[in-house]
Amino acid sequence: MMKIIAINGSPRKNKNTATLLDYALKGAASIGVETERVNLYDLNFKGCVSCFACKLKDGKSCGKCAYKDELSPLLEKTMAADVILLGSPIYYDFVTGEMRSFMERLMFPIDTYAIDTNTGKRKKVLNKVIPVGLIYTMNAPEHIMKLVEYPKILSCNESALSRLFGYCETMYSMDTYQFNDYSKYDITLFNEKDKAEVRDKQFPIDCQKAFDLGVKLIEESKKVQ
Repeated sequence: MMKIIAINGSPRKNKNTATLLDYALKGAASIGVETERVNLYDLNFKGCVSCFACKLKDGKSCGKCAYKDELSPLLEKTMAADVILLGSPIYYDFVTGEMRSFMERLMFPIDTYAIDTNTGKRKKVLNKVIPVGLIYTMNAPEHIMKLVEYPKILSCNESALSRLFGYCETMYSMDTYQFNDYSKYDITLFNEKDKAEVRDKQFPIDCQKAFDLGVKLIEESKKVQ
């Protein structure tokens, strides 16, 4: 059976990012695949430590991360999946620190420094396509998201994942509802009523988009089986 794994890069296990990942997994499950969600904040791990063991000629760790910690089993499981989903809220214009560290450890070992003399392009470690989905959540409404050029800033993720894994698609969920009770926080920049309206009207639409993304990624994976 095919498998899709979702990596939750949010410290919260049941809020916006996690919810959208779960809907994407429901979409994948609806067409008969195995699903799993992992919360990165449950694990104790580091980002890339620049040991370069993944680049050693004929090394036992060539093409895979050699550093051992609680992330190691998840990296193996992720690389063995048919589809990968990455979800993160946007913290100061980028993914969370945990998600960034995970991506370093996932991507750098399969990103070679070697040139294929036949093609003139970089050699490939991964000789198959693993479709990847990116789900971003953010407090910023759409007009602010575009004003600060989040799509441009975050496009580096999609570009690298597309190059390394063969296919990547991105989804945004904006103007998200952050607090159970806005009155408890000094956050007058935002109007709770407006936020609640977006939560009630737009977030269900985003959940459906996530569901559809899960279906689409599985269909893309089937094309390359």
